[in-house]
Amino acid sequence: MNPPLLFSIIFVLFLFSGIRVIFEYKRALKFRFGKYINTLEPGFRWIIPIIETIQVVDIRVITINVVSQEVMTEDNVPCSIDGVVFFKVSNPEKAVLEVEEYKFAITQLAQAALRDVCGKVELDTILSKREEMGKNIKAIVEQETHEWGIVIMDVKIKDIQLPENMRRMMANQAEAERSRRARIILALAEEQAAGKLLEAGKLIDQSPSAIKLRLYQTLANIASEKNSTILFPFPEEVLPRPYKKKKNKIYILNIKKGRQNYLTESDLYSRILFISKLKLENLFRNAEKIDFIFDVT
Repeated sequence: MNPPLLFSIIFVLFLFSGIRVIFEYKRALKFRFGKYINTLEPGFRWIIPIIETIQVVDIRVITINVVSQEVMTEDNVPCSIDGVVFFKVSNPEKAVLEVEEYKFAITQLAQAALRDVCGKVELDTILSKREEMGKNIKAIVEQETHEWGIVIMDVKIKDIQLPENMRRMMANQAEAERSRRARIILALAEEQAAGKLLEAGKLIDQSPSAIKLRLYQTLANIASEKNSTILFPFPEEVLPRPYKKKKNKIYILNIKKGRQNYLTESDLYSRILFISKLKLENLFRNAEKIDFIFDVT
């Protein structure tokens, strides 16, 4: 083979082996004999083969799952908590040169921060203030990763696994709370309904015609159901009230051994034997004042 041709082929292969294409969402750190030279921007780039190497770093937002961690809360309740961390590489040079595996380091740091933060609060706080817990974990992780050229975007608590007995207790507590609220609402509704009925009754008592209208309305509602027989209690308020004649009081006097005693009707029935019961009832009904003078011995 012709040596110049062979040399040309080798040279062309040498040139092609140094071609690199860097995407827009990545940055490439160039090393020459293992020493950092500079950071290559996106586009078509060429490096010296064998002598120079590159390490590509993704600068997009990266998501890392925090595996479930066994945590003992402040009120001694065991639970399993897992989360997710969102971060972004802001300085590729520090992310590669300052830490060996920045993804693994962030994962371990997030797990430790999760156990630390959740172990200092009670279970109710973790369940009700997840956003606050996530912010506290983010602050701890961000404080450490700032020197690595990494920005923590957000930390979220995904799931909280509780023991079976604790879940049953919380379910019973929630059911009792719902029952209490339902009873309070029902009592308030009955109180308001009673007040409205009282007001309506007062208005109806002021006008007898209102009672008749209400009666007619009720009859119309019953008649619309096509009933053959209607039993309806007629209100006494509509009927004319009869005049009641006042009865005069009856005073019964018994004289015995110089003393005067008032006898009741029962005493008369039991102690006066010579007056019939019918005659005594008529006497009580018609007389204005009766004085019985007799000796009971």
